[in-house]
Amino acid sequence: MKIFGKIRFIVLLSGIILLQNCTKAAEGANAAPPAPELPVYTVITSPATTYQEFPAALEGKNNVEIRSQVDGYLDKIYVEEGAYVRAGQPLFKIDSRAYGEQMNMANANLQVANANIQKAKVEVDRLEPLVAAKVVSEVQLRTAKANYAAAVAAASQAKASVGGAKINIGFTTITAPVSGYIGRIPHKKGSLISRTDANPLTLLSDISEIYAYFSLSELDFIAFQNKYEGASLEEKLKNMPMVDLVIADNSVYPQKGKMSIVDGQFDKSTGAISVRAVFPNTNGTLRTGNTGRVRMPQLISNAVVIPQESTFEIQDKTYVYVVDKDQKVTGKPVKISGKTENYYFISEGIQPGEKIVFTGIGMLKDGASIKPKAISSDSLLKAKPL
Repeated sequence: MKIFGKIRFIVLLSGIILLQNCTKAAEGANAAPPAPELPVYTVITSPATTYQEFPAALEGKNNVEIRSQVDGYLDKIYVEEGAYVRAGQPLFKIDSRAYGEQMNMANANLQVANANIQKAKVEVDRLEPLVAAKVVSEVQLRTAKANYAAAVAAASQAKASVGGAKINIGFTTITAPVSGYIGRIPHKKGSLISRTDANPLTLLSDISEIYAYFSLSELDFIAFQNKYEGASLEEKLKNMPMVDLVIADNSVYPQKGKMSIVDGQFDKSTGAISVRAVFPNTNGTLRTGNTGRVRMPQLISNAVVIPQESTFEIQDKTYVYVVDKDQKVTGKPVKISGKTENYYFISEGIQPGEKIVFTGIGMLKDGASIKPKAISSDSLLKAKPL
């Protein structure tokens, strides 16, 4: 009996211990998980340069349609598509044989006209002493002088025809009016060329400078006028800093450009005004027809700066998680006024001195508690400069 009682006591004791362990395990399972430790950034202000970007179409300084000034068959093509040519260099040759014959005819007509002058002069010289001796009437002399004047006029006309024929022969050799790059050449040797052709022989583009054309909305144009000093628009353009060009591969063109001209009026259909920026292009890197984005700088003396990693988007709005004094987070919308590669500049939504979650925001929701781990803005700016 005593042994049996001891066994009952041991079983009872084991059950009590097991029940206590299960209770502790259940309490542990129901307990809230510990607050995550997340880096927290204190919002600061800093002098910064923001950029506005505008889509732009690029054109060469001079884009010249090369056309023939005479009709005829295309005899020679001296250049290849895409070749660089200098001003005055021959590009095309029109068959000049017909114009050579016109030149011969004009020279022959000039010789006949000169001979008629001599003939008329002889007649005048013959009649003058006869009129003086009253052998013939003065009417005959006046008629002879009129014939002489007509012969001189005919010679002048013939001489002009010779000059016109020379010009037409010169037009059969088509030269480059400016230095630049040859575009597509749609015609082939032997094609019949006319002065009235709809398509030019080629397009010659002078790209020593590139013009980037873009548009400003009415609001952007007003902001542009208010942003820079100057009594006139020309003075404001002179006081404006140099602009950058972002090309198709998102790299920044190494040469900076200068705003040069603004269109005189707004386009009624688009509500925008056309603006031009000029970029040097000595190496020929840019070509007519390229696209890009003109980037205009704006200096902000006290910009509210936050890292881009601290933001998230919901329905096209940008938010940050702000940490309150109870170490709980709340999502707040912010308005972005500019950006750099790593930072956003905020115009509305948060103030300097507020604390926001730097990274790890994907696991958070409003009201969640965190364990803040402060990070230094100086160290962040040193690692990722503005």
